[in-house]
Amino acid sequence: MSKLKARDRQTASKLPITISNPNKVFWPKEGYTKLNLAEYYAAIFSKLQPYVKERMLTLERCPDGMGGQCFYQKEKPKSMPTDTPTINIQHAGGSKESTNYLVGGSLITQLALVNLGCIPVHVMGSRAGSQRKPDWVCFDLDPASGKFSDAAKAARYIKEILDVLKLASYAKTSGSRGIHIFLPIRPGPDADEVLAFAEAFSTKVAHSKPDELTVEHSIRARGDRVYLDPFRNGFGQTVVAPYSVRRREKASFSKPLAWSEVKESLDPSDFNLGNYQAKLKGKDPWADFFESRQSLKAAIQALKKI
Repeated sequence: MSKLKARDRQTASKLPITISNPNKVFWPKEGYTKLNLAEYYAAIFSKLQPYVKERMLTLERCPDGMGGQCFYQKEKPKSMPTDTPTINIQHAGGSKESTNYLVGGSLITQLALVNLGCIPVHVMGSRAGSQRKPDWVCFDLDPASGKFSDAAKAARYIKEILDVLKLASYAKTSGSRGIHIFLPIRPGPDADEVLAFAEAFSTKVAHSKPDELTVEHSIRARGDRVYLDPFRNGFGQTVVAPYSVRRREKASFSKPLAWSEVKESLDPSDFNLGNYQAKLKGKDPWADFFESRQSLKAAIQALKKI
């Protein structure tokens, strides 16, 4: 393994924690290292923080980056700093009585996760202080064709329906081939109610364009249609946060978009570790996200009429 370049040593020394094996290559084709990932999260953390603050995290650990296996972990790893915020959630059934979830919001926590090989950031839709009361609804649009253009077309159609329901919506690339649509909501409805709304909405939308959209659980039954996944809204479920890097070629990250940017010609891999400084300049299209939280009650009633 080669020695760190002088610039990399200087960067590593400026981080608030020591990154182990900083020159370990996580993306062999592009040459991006573990340190490059840590540097990214340190640089953009002020943008990421609002979406991870006080939220429970699920870890996706990829200690060898693109070149190895990954595994998911919900319990706080013993190697995390002892003062890392956690919350204990009791389980109604199953072999495990409770889980000590990590709680996001600290740069130290984020960099410690990178140290453990965590590339993406998976967050719940509710905060630690109100675990069953989400403050967003998320729709995950996954194009079975593998074409981002199909997800973009579906997202614009869904926005039209959300506009009819008078719901403010925000789009972002998933960091992979799909699109996530978020609706900021005022905490109040239980997670089960939010999930029920998301399922009902997805089903109605899919039935309105059955040749293009689907809610089929079976991958084979989806064909080349776009799968509308409402299940990111279930209690304990997670979604990748805005600005989260993905374990994908080019080291793409989940980029918040203005609706005018949601085009079939967009290539989501154009947002990556190699150009994030340029791509994140300018106005934040989600700047008013949390100020736009809205009630779901009227939308639930309106949905029954369309």
